[in-house]
Amino acid sequence: MTLRVALAQFDFPVGDVAGNAARIAALAAEARDAFGAQVVLFPELALCGYPPEDLLLRPAFLADCEAALQDIARGIHGIVAVVGWPQAAGAVVYNAASVLRDGGVERTYRKRELPNYAVFDERRYFDADPDGEACVFDVGGVRVGLVICEDLWFPEPLADACDAGAQLVLVPNASPFERDKHAQRDALIAQRVAETAPAGGVALAYLNVVGGQDALVFDGASVLADGDGIVHPAAAAFLDEWLVADFDPATRRFSPVRWTVDGDESRDALAWRAVVRGTRDYCRKNGFRKAWLGLSGGIDSALVLAIAVDALGADNVTAVRMPSRYTADLSNDLAAAQCASLGVRLLTVPIEKPFQGFLDALAPEFEGLDADTTEENLQSRSRGALMMALSNKFGGLLLTTGNKSEYAVGYATIYGDMCGGYAPLKDLYKTEVFALARWRNTVGGSAPHGGEVIPSAVIDRPPSAELRENQRDQDSLPPYDVLDAILLRHVDQEQSAAEIIAAGFDAATVERVVKLVRTSEWKRHQAAPGPKVGRRAFGRERRYPISNGY
Repeated sequence: MTLRVALAQFDFPVGDVAGNAARIAALAAEARDAFGAQVVLFPELALCGYPPEDLLLRPAFLADCEAALQDIARGIHGIVAVVGWPQAAGAVVYNAASVLRDGGVERTYRKRELPNYAVFDERRYFDADPDGEACVFDVGGVRVGLVICEDLWFPEPLADACDAGAQLVLVPNASPFERDKHAQRDALIAQRVAETAPAGGVALAYLNVVGGQDALVFDGASVLADGDGIVHPAAAAFLDEWLVADFDPATRRFSPVRWTVDGDESRDALAWRAVVRGTRDYCRKNGFRKAWLGLSGGIDSALVLAIAVDALGADNVTAVRMPSRYTADLSNDLAAAQCASLGVRLLTVPIEKPFQGFLDALAPEFEGLDADTTEENLQSRSRGALMMALSNKFGGLLLTTGNKSEYAVGYATIYGDMCGGYAPLKDLYKTEVFALARWRNTVGGSAPHGGEVIPSAVIDRPPSAELRENQRDQDSLPPYDVLDAILLRHVDQEQSAAEIIAAGFDAATVERVVKLVRTSEWKRHQAAPGPKVGRRAFGRERRYPISNGY
């Protein structure tokens, strides 16, 4: 006799308690009726969405969650449903998952290990279960255990479930996407299963939520692991779908029944899908159907345009050329070529008049002073004001086009090219931007109207802000391969200047870059959110003080 398990790898938006409750109830019925599942697992905190952050400080929100859980439970018949939710118990709140059966709440498990690193702040909101009791229940003669997300990263919770007789353990998760994380997760799962070998080996059904939530993107990519330590191929990342498998308690092995796997799990493929999904969900969850962006003919805006089209559709994206006295004809031509290939509407709004207006207004104060970055920034701010005006007048979200290299060293104009509500490239270094552009052109599918998704000339030309005559980025910055290598060590790996210099980098260059990172913190505090794809993203994950004497 096998046990059919359904995993609901879907998006459950933060704060939409009523909508999530209705969806959970409908999905539980579907798992029972369409797939014949005996148990259905929902993601961590599916009822309220993850992470609910300071919503958890509102008593009314917690009460609504409890009432919704009770409503769901009353409708559960003919199947066992495991639903994640925030459980208030007096003055404390637990990250909980309840076992629902026969119209009621049979039992509730409280998360024991609370992550408080990187993007996680669970100790701000939750208490760990002081008793730490295992949760094991019977479904069709199979002993089923339950642990939640971070619990799996410690040996004790799973060991306790094993000691309580679990043959299969369900693991609901809300684990954000991060490059190279899948291999680490699979190795951990194999290790945990191996640790249960003396008890016959406990199988794991690891379900991860999917969808974008502000700066986080959850990739799903759920996993099954047999009791003998075999980890099955992960489910397709970034897809909302049912995952169904039969579990044989005699062999403690799974037989997938409905399980889509990825055709391309390369770093660039997953990063592309992360930024597209993050952009799409940010727009959708905040009520935007359309997006705007300034299209310069450079690599960053070209990549953002391609992301926006994949996320929202060409009909919902408007690109705007804003040429200045320094804009090359090639830049205008490349912008037009890309819009023609993608089928995107292109507007042209020159900035010469507003720029000259600023210069005229400031002429008495600036008299006798040489032009410098002030005049360069006025051009960028002219563009920012125009783009915000178009977004305000016609509706739609303005996407900003800065990348992680620029944000790191402050090579971006506050209230200028940093204007916008979402930054798809915020956690991609410039070298990664180039790599993604090449991937999208060669692997990611063709342009719908012929030509290239991103013109090759855009990728091949030297990057330039075009804010003065013959300007190149590398007039102001080290070559991007050098810059990004330093930033990767300093930002993502938290290495000091001394450590980076010891690794063979030029001392003056390293000191300059590290200083730029430190003095640009104030800009990053005002930057739009963008999808996390790397190890240490600016904003939610990497948080340094602006006033900092260290």
